[in-house]
Amino acid sequence: MEQRVVITGLGAVTPIGNTVEEFFENVKAGVCGIDFIKNFDTEAFAVKLVAAVKDFDPKLYMDFKEARRMDRFSQFAIAASVQAIKDSGIDLDSIDKDRFGVIVGSGIGGLEKIEKEANTLTGKGPRRVNPLFIPMTITNMAAGNIAIKFGAQGVCTNVVTACASGTHSIGEAYRNIKHGYADMILAGGTEASITPLGVAGFNALTALSLSQNPLRASIPFDRERDGFVMGEGAGILLMEAYDHAINRGARIYAEIVGYGATADAYHITSPSPDGHGGAMSMRNAMREAGISPKDISYVNAHGTSTPINDKLETLAMKAAFGDEAYNIPVSSTKSMIGHLLGAAGAVEAVVSIKAIDEGFIPATIGLLEADEECDLDYVPGKGRESKLSYVMTNSLGFGGHNASLIFKNMEV
Repeated sequence: MEQRVVITGLGAVTPIGNTVEEFFENVKAGVCGIDFIKNFDTEAFAVKLVAAVKDFDPKLYMDFKEARRMDRFSQFAIAASVQAIKDSGIDLDSIDKDRFGVIVGSGIGGLEKIEKEANTLTGKGPRRVNPLFIPMTITNMAAGNIAIKFGAQGVCTNVVTACASGTHSIGEAYRNIKHGYADMILAGGTEASITPLGVAGFNALTALSLSQNPLRASIPFDRERDGFVMGEGAGILLMEAYDHAINRGARIYAEIVGYGATADAYHITSPSPDGHGGAMSMRNAMREAGISPKDISYVNAHGTSTPINDKLETLAMKAAFGDEAYNIPVSSTKSMIGHLLGAAGAVEAVVSIKAIDEGFIPATIGLLEADEECDLDYVPGKGRESKLSYVMTNSLGFGGHNASLIFKNMEV
């Protein structure tokens, strides 16, 4: 028998807040988390701006020894998971740990540690490489460390689909619970790749904004957009079978009712020029949810602020929604927090759920110059209060990976 799947806990570490409460208050206020790079010398770099996490203290969530054995991407994931567990009110001693899982993705993994140990190897030789180098850097270790911390002995895996990793992880967790393989799963994404190599690599692809104005750098759907701004952080949901949540008297934020996953099968970095893959992902999510475009109250778009993505994502939404596309508010919270890569979809899922919870549609801040090829309602400048029924969030990753999720207001 299929299970309904609900969200009972949220956690987030972001460039505009290290808790869900702080983060969403700043989303509502339209705060921009983009600033100049401070963790390395950028004299030789054309890129000057990133959206970094500020004032993060891992010792709030783990002891010093634990923190030292993890790369920053795993620390973010642990922090957001601790928040989600606390938020859910779950008593972990009372559950079946064999039916408690973790699915948390990262697009890149421990890039900071990879870079550091590569320099150690070339500068000091192979005997000086950290013995924990490999387990600190491989992408599955965010999920592994979370499972160890909470004793989750059910499914434990990660999805690596570049910028769609967090969304796919949530979708796969949804399917695992829906079809009876788990009672509850911590799911989401995490990333910490603001390093010289990370910035240089994405800039070599001409993917990053070269703006030196924080307020005009990440400007999705704007005619003057010139690339994305690299961000970092983590988003984690505690997802539960509906009956499991009801039986323990849990507070339920929203229900997840649809998941779409497709491939463009076109190019390693560029979306398909006809938007077919993205459109099919959205259609598949709506089909599973049993709804039509008229039921969608808001779309949290991938909206990276690159010239190609925003144009083709708009085309995909028009193909998926038809004429109704012009009636659905769409916004990109990357305008505030940059692009969190493998964590982007997970943090945007947190935004989507909080949008339902608080009846608020976030803005696309910094959108000043309309692009004639991006002609939907992108909620420019200022967010709106609105009761939301169904919210869709989309992610499009390098390699042609597309993912869509639909969350439902429990009052509908």
